[in-house]
Amino acid sequence: MLAEPELEFEQLRALLGRYVHTPLGRAELDRITPLSDRAAIEAALADASEAMEHIRARSQPQPASRGAAIRLRFESGADPRPAVARLRIEGATLEPAEIFELTRLLDLAGETRSLLMQARERFPRLANHASAIADLREITASLRGKILPDGSLTDDASVALGKLRRDQEKQRRLIEQSLERFLRAHGEDGTLQEDFVTIRNDRFVVPVVTGRERRVDGVIHGSSGSGHTVFVEPLETIQLNNELVRLHEEELREIHRLLREFTGRLREHAEQIAATAAAMGRLELIFAKAEFGFEFDCAIPRLSPDENRRILLREARHPLLEAILKPKGGRVVPLSLSLDGDQRTLLISGPNTGGKTVALKTAGLLALMAHAGLPVPASEAEFPLFDQVLADIGDHQSLQESLSSFSAHIGAVRSMLERATPDSLVLLDELGRATDPEEGGALGVALLERFRTLGAFTLSSTHLMAMKVYGASTAGVLNGSMGFDETTLEPTYVLRLGAPGQSAGLDIARRLGLDESLIEEARSRMTSSEQDVARFLAEMHQQMAAVEQERAAVKAREQAVEARERSVQRDWERQYSAKIQDVERRAAELSSSFEKRARETIGELSEKAQAKVARTRREFQEAVESLAKPEPEPGETAAHAETRKLKLEEGARVKLRGVKQPAVVRRFLGDGQVEVEAGFLKMRVATADIEEVLPAAATPARKASVGFTQGPRFEDSYREINLIGKHAEEACEQVEKFLDNATLAQVEKVRIIHGHGMGVLKKAVADLLKRSPHVESFYVAPPEEGGGGSTIAVLK
Repeated sequence: MLAEPELEFEQLRALLGRYVHTPLGRAELDRITPLSDRAAIEAALADASEAMEHIRARSQPQPASRGAAIRLRFESGADPRPAVARLRIEGATLEPAEIFELTRLLDLAGETRSLLMQARERFPRLANHASAIADLREITASLRGKILPDGSLTDDASVALGKLRRDQEKQRRLIEQSLERFLRAHGEDGTLQEDFVTIRNDRFVVPVVTGRERRVDGVIHGSSGSGHTVFVEPLETIQLNNELVRLHEEELREIHRLLREFTGRLREHAEQIAATAAAMGRLELIFAKAEFGFEFDCAIPRLSPDENRRILLREARHPLLEAILKPKGGRVVPLSLSLDGDQRTLLISGPNTGGKTVALKTAGLLALMAHAGLPVPASEAEFPLFDQVLADIGDHQSLQESLSSFSAHIGAVRSMLERATPDSLVLLDELGRATDPEEGGALGVALLERFRTLGAFTLSSTHLMAMKVYGASTAGVLNGSMGFDETTLEPTYVLRLGAPGQSAGLDIARRLGLDESLIEEARSRMTSSEQDVARFLAEMHQQMAAVEQERAAVKAREQAVEARERSVQRDWERQYSAKIQDVERRAAELSSSFEKRARETIGELSEKAQAKVARTRREFQEAVESLAKPEPEPGETAAHAETRKLKLEEGARVKLRGVKQPAVVRRFLGDGQVEVEAGFLKMRVATADIEEVLPAAATPARKASVGFTQGPRFEDSYREINLIGKHAEEACEQVEKFLDNATLAQVEKVRIIHGHGMGVLKKAVADLLKRSPHVESFYVAPPEEGGGGSTIAVLK
């Protein structure tokens, strides 16, 4: 879609350029043009909308967490596109500055990609653009710090380069020492012009008075501009200088080798680097649109559906006019209008300098902005999908082409008639101007009727009475008027729909200082019908102004009632919130008190249980000892039976409670626990579970090959874990093991302490708990259990 020059789209492009900082972004800005592809327009508008939301989010307080909206950096620098193009040329070597710029670009691109991908849930469209940025962190890490901003390579770019530079510095010191000795030797004999060392042709030399150079054995490397001094390289420093030159040449060869190596690394990823540069340009332009939209208080325009085409503008402002007035403290009077399928033509009349032309330009430029995917300065905007915006605004007379104002006007309108379609927007300023008013009015009516019949949306301005009558009497045509203050005799620049406007030419001429007698003479020459029409329009506008004032008063009263209702609602919500907080506080106190009493009761029960276990253990030991004394067999004395006494010791065979197979005691573990083997099982049991000590078996017990470890007991270590100071990955591994053990121990609720910090550990724990099969639910711990620094998990 071509943008008519009268609508100043190129000036708008320059205004957008304030928010673009890099050559990549400017290249994207140069490609912006109004489109006729609905999908492409809506995608561009959606991108701008999401970028504006990103700016809005980062301007508000937000927790420092993964996915937060953080300002992206689009820093100005050299254009990287030539370097990217040279990467595609096999064998070409990039200059150090080019490699530095590409490395800087990839660093910024990597940062941008990381920030937007982390926030992809909130800003999916921006993340989608960022996904085109290649992950080249490895190559940027290998090149970072090797080249300085001035294009020189650092000493640590390679081991060889560092050594060569150290050797050169050492060689320079040797040369300086040699020359200092030379200066001391000839300081008093008048040979030297001055007592200093300089450089000529990359070699260290001393200044010698012209005519005395024969006193010095060496090589002359030139003379001063005055001819009074010659620069001599003493013989004793020639070899030292030769060595310095050799080292410098080796340095240059090493630098060239490094540049070829660095270029080769980048060339391996040439296509990815090109895609990354393009993505950075697109993202910069998207955020430039958003910055413009944010600063000019813009809305994202809508495209109306094809079956319900309409133009809707609420509080629209011309961006170029606002850019001029805003720094001076001025204000643009906003424009509001609405056209649809039933009313596609708007005819605007009113006083000179009243804003008619600005209204046409505003509607036309905002339509172009919407079709270019740009936010528009308005509170709400909607346009149909136009195939072109046609405009005849201003005076096109040309002395060179022998065109009068009327000729130029008719030529422009004829071209518009040839090009217009039902999907066009037509803008006509002062239609029928520059000719006889009666003929101009008739011609204007005919032209408007042709555009109306065609079905195009048309906005036109006029002073001609015939066109005002046409607008009031023709279906599908809407009259509009620019406001005029009868008291101050000045235009108000407010567009009112529904009635034509008065031109007020004589009143404005009076305000501009024209002689009063001339004004009165002009009025007397007006026909009675013209005076009646002017008087009628003036009275109608006074009535409309009164209606507008009454409407504004009603609206103000409605807003006051709504404000009072909101105030009452806020007061009620505050009171309700206070009651809820009080209930929660009392519940927390009761919960804390209950848990304290529960812990005390559990402690008492635990002490009683431990005493009972100790008593049972003693009773068991006594029972075992009594069982270990066998009854005398027939004919056997009690003393002989005593010698067969069976003891509970390592290697003894025992019968366990609930286990049919005999077991063998392997070792005593202390605290009433023994380790036994029963067939293939090795287990740990309490001595209280041993019912009987059995006689030794005829064959030795088979060594067990299967071990058994007792499950976890219900201890504090299975109800709480402290992760403070740990990395997220390490913490998640510990939490998974902790949940496994807590589940086996049949714990119902656990507490996970992660602290506050930046919220990274807390989010990682929450993500793990969401997918854990052991967790029924989880929530932030109440204040008495750690508050936001802890999470309570309820297990299944």
